[in-house]
Amino acid sequence: MKNLSKLRLVAQRLVGSTCKTPLDVARWMLAVQAQDLPAAKWALGLRAPGAALADVDAALTNGSIVRSWPMRGTLHLTPAEDLKWMLALATPRVLAGAKARQQALALDAKTFGRAREVAHEVLAGKKQLTRSALLAAFDAAKLNAEPHRGYHMLWYLAQTGSICLGPSEGKDQSYVLCDEWIATSRELERDESLGELARRYFLSHGPATLKDLARWAKLTMPDARLGLELAKPALAHHDGYYFDERTVVSETSPVLALPAFDELILGYEDRTCSLPVEFADRVVPGGNGIFLSTIVANGEVVGTWVRTQKAKEIVVAARPFKKLTAVASKGFERAAAAYGEFVGRAVRVTADRR
Repeated sequence: MKNLSKLRLVAQRLVGSTCKTPLDVARWMLAVQAQDLPAAKWALGLRAPGAALADVDAALTNGSIVRSWPMRGTLHLTPAEDLKWMLALATPRVLAGAKARQQALALDAKTFGRAREVAHEVLAGKKQLTRSALLAAFDAAKLNAEPHRGYHMLWYLAQTGSICLGPSEGKDQSYVLCDEWIATSRELERDESLGELARRYFLSHGPATLKDLARWAKLTMPDARLGLELAKPALAHHDGYYFDERTVVSETSPVLALPAFDELILGYEDRTCSLPVEFADRVVPGGNGIFLSTIVANGEVVGTWVRTQKAKEIVVAARPFKKLTAVASKGFERAAAAYGEFVGRAVRVTADRR
């Protein structure tokens, strides 16, 4: 499809965004991958021009945006009101895929049930506990919360909607009870959930294909097809791609400093329109599932970038795949400066390295 990568920039609110707050972005994107929390915060800030890190932190602290495992068994940032229906849709398949791991860790329904009771006992009344404190409570209840086993218990309770991540305590995020923390939840039937998921995916990520949707949400193809059929009235389509009919190529395409795991790269089965095959291993070294921060120029990934925290500044180093043009180099300096404004720190960009 012509101009695919540039259309996706617009759909993803990386160009010409009308989002005014991080919550606006979260609602538009529905889910932003967030195992790297600082990267996920920048993913929201980048799409809400003028937003600051403090604005994202405030949304996480007041509970309007939550961090949990709504799909693919992976951490994401989502609007609080959407978490429960997403969990209800994704959890059965995710848990079915975790049975072997649970058996290896000697975890069963009785253990999970007792862990849930303990979590409710220690978190009731809008209390907040860090991971280590909650695992200590499991140990005190003789649940043997050694690292792998303990983490899986926390993951299971979050996956099944008992707990989610709440405000930060120092460098750690605390755990809270979902029913107490989330003020308002949307209630959707299963078919409605599939349609809502598909509609919001194609609006925010399109042009994209049915296979892209199935991969992004880890849906079976029958479920993905049903979701697409229900979402079609809200979508335009062309040559197997579905998208928001209002999406048009922007006349401007600034150089972007995208965070690690950004949806522009991660959100598709086929990402070659933005990331040429010959450079894929530079963004996901060794195919290990770890996506590096990227430099995007004219809709295409042209390099990666790294940041180093210093006492008085953040040093940003560009690692282009090929030497950047003077225009692209200046553009990246502006993109890095925008990141500095977001986090509230001075930024110094070092020379390009190939």
